[in-house]
Amino acid sequence: MMMSLSRGAVASGRSILGRQLGASSCLATSATTRTRTTAVSTPSFSFYSTTRATSATAVPSDASSDDPPVIVRDGPNLPVDVDHYTSGWNVQDIDDFVSAPGKYRVHTYNKVSPIGLAKFPAQFYIVEDAVTVKKEHTTSVAPQAQALLLRSHKLQVDEIDYPVRAIARCGAGTNNIPVAACTEMGIPVFNTPGANANAVKELILCALLLGSRKIVDGVNHMKSLGEQGLAREKVEKDKAMFGGCEVRGKTLAVIGLGHIGASTARDATHLGMNVQGYDPGLSVHSALQLPRDITLTDSIASAVTNADYISINIPYIKGTVEEGGTHGIIGKDAIAHFKPNAVLVNFARGELVDSDAMKEFLDANPAARYVSDFPDDALWNHPNVILLPHLGASTTEAEDAACTMAVDTVREFLESGTIRNSVNFPATSLADRPGGTVRFTVVNQNVPGVLAEITNAFAHENLNIVQQINQSRGDIAYNVLDIGTDTGHENVLSFKKVQERITMLEGVLSSRILYGLPGTGYARNLEGEYFV
Repeated sequence: MMMSLSRGAVASGRSILGRQLGASSCLATSATTRTRTTAVSTPSFSFYSTTRATSATAVPSDASSDDPPVIVRDGPNLPVDVDHYTSGWNVQDIDDFVSAPGKYRVHTYNKVSPIGLAKFPAQFYIVEDAVTVKKEHTTSVAPQAQALLLRSHKLQVDEIDYPVRAIARCGAGTNNIPVAACTEMGIPVFNTPGANANAVKELILCALLLGSRKIVDGVNHMKSLGEQGLAREKVEKDKAMFGGCEVRGKTLAVIGLGHIGASTARDATHLGMNVQGYDPGLSVHSALQLPRDITLTDSIASAVTNADYISINIPYIKGTVEEGGTHGIIGKDAIAHFKPNAVLVNFARGELVDSDAMKEFLDANPAARYVSDFPDDALWNHPNVILLPHLGASTTEAEDAACTMAVDTVREFLESGTIRNSVNFPATSLADRPGGTVRFTVVNQNVPGVLAEITNAFAHENLNIVQQINQSRGDIAYNVLDIGTDTGHENVLSFKKVQERITMLEGVLSSRILYGLPGTGYARNLEGEYFV
């Protein structure tokens, strides 16, 4: 990893990007690349030159008033090469770059599946627990990561160091990640849709039974009788207190037909249930997973009408329904269409259900039930409510699958620039890099004219674009370009100028060169300042 500065100081605190400027070592250069460096003890290879380099730290001890300001920020003990890319690469070596020494660094939060993490090849990746790394470097500069993996950890903006270029959640929801801030910084956020679908689906089927047979009440009663020594004496007499009904032949309404909803609908039919569902955004993939005899409806109200069981499987979006969100979407209006003995199963998000409206319904209908996988301050002690401690994805298999998918997604992005399963970036995939080419990726704001400026920058340096793809999503655009090397250059190519030219274009957030030392070749435009 290299870092240099070519445009003076950045005042910290002006925005999210500004707040990333920390308080440790860094390298500052002027237009004439004036720097003072002192060697740090940890040696490493510099891919950008033919000699061994050492990490460096800028020291202003002999600075004069004519020198450029020094930026002080967090930085790892990684190779620093003042002449970024100036030594170039031998054309003959382009297809052999993977043998170069160097590794990507990945930091994890929470206990992440070791089976999934093993998918990171040790030859090219260092995987560390983020909290442990910080504890071990309380008096020194902690190594910074290129990617973050997490489960439930509430990620803060100040935990996203400037080299981070990918964040992945081992799970479907990303409400614990500042996605909007990551988008502003040009960082894709990935999730693992469907990885825990089977685990959640199995618990939903269990919940249907828990809501119909008073199983929990029966278990608790048997414990009470056991404590009194009366279990054998009273079991046959008391079992009448816990009667219920079978699910076979009953109607299940599935709200949301994604991975979990479609799987639930399919297996419910195998239990002999009649299934009706609603999903205004039903994808072709999910539609193909549905049972043939499912009845699709045009609203939540029509789906839940006459349903004996209701399973809600939609994402949580902040804001009321009127505001385009899903907060409290199962409220008075929807509940008004419930049958008096309806069983609502919620293994999506607690906030989807209006607790006060649900309590009012349960109070008025003693045969109704609510089974949820989330805490609820208003309903926790209601006799007709069963609350589980968020067990939906808590299986070994689901955790392994989610971590494996997250690792595969991050590797694809870091190694080839491919984006899939991102919640804020467009899905993007370019064919394998042809021989004799170098792959560039560019993240920019989705505004007119930027793509033309990017391609013009390559043309200005007499570099040919062999293949490319440009995709956009909302305010962000993403480009992957393979640059040919047979353009009349001599044996050595230099991409220093073209990367800086592209990165500093108005609207560009960052760029990467996927060639050479893993973890290097990354540059960011931080409020008009060039960091590499």
